[in-house]
Amino acid sequence: MSIDDLLEALNAGQRITAGSPLHAVMHRSSQDALRICAELNNGYRSPGQVRELLQQLTGTRVDESVVLFPPFNSEFGRNIELGKNVFINAGCKFQDQGGISIGDECLIGHNVVVATLDHDLDPARRADMIPAPVIIGRNVWIGANATILSGVTIGENAVVAAAAVVTKDVPAGAVVVGSPARVVRTV
Repeated sequence: MSIDDLLEALNAGQRITAGSPLHAVMHRSSQDALRICAELNNGYRSPGQVRELLQQLTGTRVDESVVLFPPFNSEFGRNIELGKNVFINAGCKFQDQGGISIGDECLIGHNVVVATLDHDLDPARRADMIPAPVIIGRNVWIGANATILSGVTIGENAVVAAAAVVTKDVPAGAVVVGSPARVVRTV
């Protein structure tokens, strides 16, 4: 099994059974992500160096308009898509196995967590991983300390307030607050 096999399974929403060959590939791949993040977070890096390390982490080209302020953590890295003019502030944590897509012109605040894996409620299957993507539309602003859970789509121009916990889709242009996040107005 290869990283490509794993990405195909993850992007199809396939359960990754604990102890399976795909689970082993995921754990091996995580070591690369942890190494790259350690390098990214160990001392000052110029914006160009940060983008180069992001390219290594994601395995894709990162536009020169993307700005990330370390520290940043990802335990996989290979399933992150970044649009143009994306700003990611310090302290963010991306669990991207299920896929994270961030549209153009997005602002991601301090300490935002994006989680794309879930686990089974059945204790006998609890170590299995169930992937679901997070899609962040164009021109979204996510406030500091927000948490975005697996399977969520945030519509373009939406605002996620600081410390919100987003458990379901956010309509385009909506402002959401709280835990769980709820719409309080539109932009």
